Amino acid sequence: MPPLPKRKYPKSRQGKRRSHLALKMPHVVDCPGCKSPRLAHHACPLCGMYRGREVISLPGPELDS
Repeated sequence: MPPLPKRKYPKSRQGKRRSHLALKMPHVVDCPGCKSPRLAHHACPLCGMYRGREVISLPGPELDS
């Protein structure tokens, strides 16, 4: 016979335990460089800017000479 709980715990206790499992909305802000939405405290995936400087060098359009 497997071990079982000694008593039935109320749903309020179960809810308190699961209170931190809810999904939270990501904090999205507009990029000051290209005005596209990006995550706060992250570099912009489109222009590579973070805090006013380019931190990711993204490949631009190639010019044929």
